[in-house]
Amino acid sequence: ALHPHCPAKERLYLWNPSSSCTSYDEKGKIVPLLPSDLQHICDTMIYAYTKATHETYGLGLLTFHVFCDSKSIPEAQCAPASYILVSSFIMSMASHYSAKMITNYVCGVRAWHVLHGLSWSLNEMEIEMLLKVSISLAPASSKRSKWEPYTIELMTAIHQHLDLLNPLDAAVFACLTTTFFTTARASKFTVLCLDTFDLLIHMKLSNIKDTCDQQNLPMKNFFLPRTKSVPEGEEVSWAKQDSPTNPEEALANHICVNDPPHNSALFAYHHNDSHQPLMKSKFLQHLMSATKAASHQPIQGYGIRIGSTLEYLLRNVSFDVVKVKGCWASNTFLLYLCHHAQILAPYMQAAPVLQEQFLHHTVNLPLVH
Repeated sequence: ALHPHCPAKERLYLWNPSSSCTSYDEKGKIVPLLPSDLQHICDTMIYAYTKATHETYGLGLLTFHVFCDSKSIPEAQCAPASYILVSSFIMSMASHYSAKMITNYVCGVRAWHVLHGLSWSLNEMEIEMLLKVSISLAPASSKRSKWEPYTIELMTAIHQHLDLLNPLDAAVFACLTTTFFTTARASKFTVLCLDTFDLLIHMKLSNIKDTCDQQNLPMKNFFLPRTKSVPEGEEVSWAKQDSPTNPEEALANHICVNDPPHNSALFAYHHNDSHQPLMKSKFLQHLMSATKAASHQPIQGYGIRIGSTLEYLLRNVSFDVVKVKGCWASNTFLLYLCHHAQILAPYMQAAPVLQEQFLHHTVNLPLVH
């Protein structure tokens, strides 16, 4: 069978087009490669995508084939897919799905082509135009409102409703403050399931180090072994804060209360007679309970990173520096921000002293009087 029953994350690899990778070059001449050589290409290229991407693209591939079946498209015309077929596929989803989902589904079909050695001859500008149309036709229900941000005040209120001598509370508050002040995703410091902790992927106590800059300002560095955008890993950091949300105190308390092993999850906590890694769902549920106890409306987990970005911008840290600190690959974070007037105020003054001082310290230029 070309399309065996399998989990979504395995479809890119296990679902086969009617014709796939051959040993012929662009001029129709055969290249002396063995079938095992061709299979090795496919086996290796699958690692170009993360596990989460495999699942999303697998859903897109299923949607594409359901569409083709509904139109009685012969299997041979599904791949390589023609421009007119992909255009019709995109337009069939417009006004029903969000633009982001449509883009992911089209990327899934393209990845399937590339993985199995089929040409993807569609003009990217044409596809981009169609995707822009899908944005304007996307249903209002698919468009997210701006994320409510976590704030220092909210985290202080949460702090007051946690018992930091309790193992879970200590781990949750330390994770919250570290995630917030490193401007990182919560998923970088938590695990998806109890049995998914991986030494090569997840944050551990042994991935932390103390460092300082050229002015001897201390920082705590956290090495993330692997991320979706940077497979070789990247660093995030925070500095001591003068408030009840100080991540230094919260982390020290967590280590004192839970004593996580060096090669276990960083925010593992005592549970029965062993250590249990902090799951993202458990982390967010616990925060929601503490937020409600503090008489605040619960906020989505993504609001932690957005709130951190907003906090640093309100401290007059430049957009570019915040983008680097948060490891943002694009400027999409600007879509979620609020308090634009307060953020932009230092840059709109008649005498922008703060901007001059910032340039002086970062570019080492003399101040001009």
